[in-house]
Amino acid sequence: MSGAPEQHESVRYLPIAEHGLIGDLRTVALVGTDGTIDWYCCPSFDSPSVFAAILDADRGGAFELAAAVPASTKQFYFPDTNVLITRFFTEDGLGEIQDFMPVADPGEADRPRLVRRVVCVRGTIPFRARVAPRFGYGADPHTVRMLDQAAVFASEALSLTLTATVPLECDEKDVWTRFELSQGDTAVFALEQAGGQALPGRCPHAEAEREFTATVAFWRRWLHQSRYHGRWREMVHRSALTLKLLTYAPTGAIVAAPTTSLPEQIGGGRNWDYRYVWVRDAAFAVYALLRLGFAEEAEAFMGFLTRHIERRGGGPSGPLQVMYGIDGRSELPEGELPHLEGYRGSAPVRVGNGAATQLQLDIYGALLDSVYLYDKWCRPISSGHWRGVCALVDWVCEHWDQPDEGVWETRGGRKKFLYSHLMCWVAIDRAIRIARRRSFPAELGRWGPVRDEIYWRIMDKGWSPTRQAFVQHEDGDVLDAAVLMMPLTKFISPNDPVWLSTLDTLGEELVSDSLVWRYDPKASPDGLEGEEGTFSICSFWYVEALTRAGRLNDARLAFEKMLTYANHLGLYAEEISHTGEQQGNFPQAFTHLALISAAFNLDRTLG
Repeated sequence: MSGAPEQHESVRYLPIAEHGLIGDLRTVALVGTDGTIDWYCCPSFDSPSVFAAILDADRGGAFELAAAVPASTKQFYFPDTNVLITRFFTEDGLGEIQDFMPVADPGEADRPRLVRRVVCVRGTIPFRARVAPRFGYGADPHTVRMLDQAAVFASEALSLTLTATVPLECDEKDVWTRFELSQGDTAVFALEQAGGQALPGRCPHAEAEREFTATVAFWRRWLHQSRYHGRWREMVHRSALTLKLLTYAPTGAIVAAPTTSLPEQIGGGRNWDYRYVWVRDAAFAVYALLRLGFAEEAEAFMGFLTRHIERRGGGPSGPLQVMYGIDGRSELPEGELPHLEGYRGSAPVRVGNGAATQLQLDIYGALLDSVYLYDKWCRPISSGHWRGVCALVDWVCEHWDQPDEGVWETRGGRKKFLYSHLMCWVAIDRAIRIARRRSFPAELGRWGPVRDEIYWRIMDKGWSPTRQAFVQHEDGDVLDAAVLMMPLTKFISPNDPVWLSTLDTLGEELVSDSLVWRYDPKASPDGLEGEEGTFSICSFWYVEALTRAGRLNDARLAFEKMLTYANHLGLYAEEISHTGEQQGNFPQAFTHLALISAAFNLDRTLG
């Protein structure tokens, strides 16, 4: 009996992995393998949703577009781009939908435009479309009116115009159509923010062709900058294209993921809003993109930090906050949307994120490591940047020994986490390296001893003689995959006996066929209900740790296994369930940047 609701929900909701991503560097849309857009926020990543059927199949809203007869489907990206193709295979022919969002020039006004071009490749196929927006996360009422070959959806906060090359019908809320295409025929739909005014003729076939060509050219020009030509070029480049899609061009911000509340466990409560700029995630993304030769994104992110992040020395988390809005705002109050049922009934649906006010000391190391790499690989930092670096390092020297919530944002009380101490060591170490290379003025007589004190503290109190491994926090024996970063940050030699012992212990207790759990919530209560899957960034960290330890056969096998967990387009969510399904917000920047780093280092080591 308990299985019946689960079966019903799985029919109403596509698996998370059955989606592709399109975007315009301001917002994104998720397109299911059935041709339905069931997630879209307008005009930016963190705006209220217009389509959110992925969070409530009935009340969320969707843009359905598909063959009107039984069909099998396949999805792929137009090569080297973020233009998504969904193909429909029917008894009478073959058709496809080309989904893309034209990327505006920097000087143009932000007006997201979503283009869906339907093409009949062979035979004759009937198609159907239904556009059912539900503004304000499905809570705001709206009207719809027809103007020529356009429909205007108007709510109090936002109006959208749908133009089409086929006749449209409407009722009080939705617009729909049925049409038939023969070989060579096309139909075009375009949805855009238009201030409530229809724009007839904005979407003829010729204009859609020009926009398609320009969008393809934009992505290919961007990807051409990549310096990676290794064994896993296709997966690495798809990860790079995904990270670029998660960039908010107006400010240089990089969001952790473009979705909110996709569950870490079906029916569980670990559902969070990831449409913000985590300093840690964005800094690691800068590292991954710099590795591939994408300097512009690193420069834009440094600009974001300079413009938007206050040096709020008196704040609860020091000069830095854990996360910021894409416009740099610091207030991100967390709330729930009880009118939405959640993905497959996984409530609550949350907007905002209460972790913004947590103390997470590791963010200082992540940020200063990215500054160090930017200075080394991209462009020397300015004197103004150096003043900011000094202020951050001085604060770390004063506060590194505090207990905090840690990298995993636990809500079970502050502890003295090894990873937090490790990244404080990184923060000071990278600043010392910059100062020496650039001959910058610095308090090396103070910074150096503090860095060394942290080193000995980790070696003495982070090591468990019982487990023969480095552990999650002081005064405990809990294992934590975050310690995989120890050799990756050059804190310890990857061949040091105590590290190899740690690697073996982690492999025995937290690794299952290449998949890595962050930690065991039963052994280390984190203040949250429910369980979670394996954490994909940790799995790629494990590959890199094996690589650096010289265990290349194990590393390559683990990496190849991880590639089998990607979806059909090469995309990853945050976690992987015990049955191999994608879980959590999708796609996840953390996972893709770790894939890039693991592939780069493994490929280089294999030679």
